[in-house]
Amino acid sequence: MVNPWLAMETGADPVERTRTVRRAHTAFLADGTVAPPVRRVVADSWRRSADARAAADGAAPIDLDEAALGAYRDGHPLARAMPVFRELLGSFAQDGAHLLAVCDPLGRLLWVEGHRGVRRSAERMNFVVGARWDERHAGTNAPGTALAADHAVQIFAAEHYNRQVQRWTCAAAPLHDPRTGRLLGAVDITGGDHLASPHSLALVQATARAAEAHLAAHVPELGVCLSALGRDEALLVVDGERLRLGRRHSEIMVLLARHPAGLTGDQLSVLLYGERDMRPVTLRAELSRLRHLVGTLLHSRPYRLSRPVETDLCVVEESLAAGEAHSALGAYRGPLLPLSEAPGVQRLRGALEDRLRRALLDARDPGLLGEWSRSPWGEDDLEIWEALVDALPERSPARSAPMATADRLRAAYGLTGGSTGAVRAPAAAHVATFTQPPRL
Repeated sequence: MVNPWLAMETGADPVERTRTVRRAHTAFLADGTVAPPVRRVVADSWRRSADARAAADGAAPIDLDEAALGAYRDGHPLARAMPVFRELLGSFAQDGAHLLAVCDPLGRLLWVEGHRGVRRSAERMNFVVGARWDERHAGTNAPGTALAADHAVQIFAAEHYNRQVQRWTCAAAPLHDPRTGRLLGAVDITGGDHLASPHSLALVQATARAAEAHLAAHVPELGVCLSALGRDEALLVVDGERLRLGRRHSEIMVLLARHPAGLTGDQLSVLLYGERDMRPVTLRAELSRLRHLVGTLLHSRPYRLSRPVETDLCVVEESLAAGEAHSALGAYRGPLLPLSEAPGVQRLRGALEDRLRRALLDARDPGLLGEWSRSPWGEDDLEIWEALVDALPERSPARSAPMATADRLRAAYGLTGGSTGAVRAPAAAHVATFTQPPRL
């Protein structure tokens, strides 16, 4: 069976593959259709890139300047794994043909290392530290697609969405926090067509696993963690073992984690189903299936969790309570279970988003406002765009783009008024639909 994450099967002609994929890429940009030999993982990534209006030409944007990069990089968990990356990939990256790169969960390159000549060549497409290489900003590429799919992947030549990147081939693998299971970033090797082999993909996968093991060795206690921000299906990690939950089980776990003292069947039913007339057997069946998955973690009479559970929801709330808007935004991966219609989850989701938005608006920091406005859940948030305009110096050339976006959104919402924030969007205007591929 062909590995769908490998760029080419053994014996394939790279020149012919480049030619046929380039034709397919041109057709996709023209009419949105895509067909073999384009791999499904690449076709899906092209569609995500197009939906995000990623540039098909041009350089990736710089998201972190030199001053901000140093402190952020030094404090990032992957800084502790750099010795592993350098030991396993360092000589590979110094051979004059490859680069080693490590990015954070937003696709921001934190380290780019290798032969000076190769680095200089990569600089022409902004493959440099501080640049944003997620799919949303750079289109299909190995680190960005590895983050989006949460899987190791090769991207070969013309499979890149951005034409400027199509002379390169890369392989990347995601990395996870061993305690929480949350995505920390990705490790990548970038070079020429010769990287389109099983060896390069296996190498980055093995390096990612070794780095995670290195990080786990320095974690004194693993515990129980639940990640549900920006995910339709929550990730539960119990003593290092990861389990992806179904949507209803995700809702139940979020609600029980929120109520450590426990909930009666009637209370939990209202939070899950609202005032609908649901038979008690329906809830009992869901809880029975959940208990089969999590074992003694779930207790009954009342329904409760037997161990403390750290949630990514609480991480954001604790940062907000401490007045640390930057940390809160960094920990916010998107709306809580975005597709959930459970009333209890909807209330939690709305309350968290409102608190975070208010903290950003009160901080009046252009960097924080800009980061929210560039996110899938913030791109149509008129109030944030107007606040960004207000926060920038009046004569700053950086003001023109957010002002144009604010004007466009104001017209779309049927509002009138100036561009300086005097008129705000309706309350629902900042709500955006956001989904991500499920992550294990």
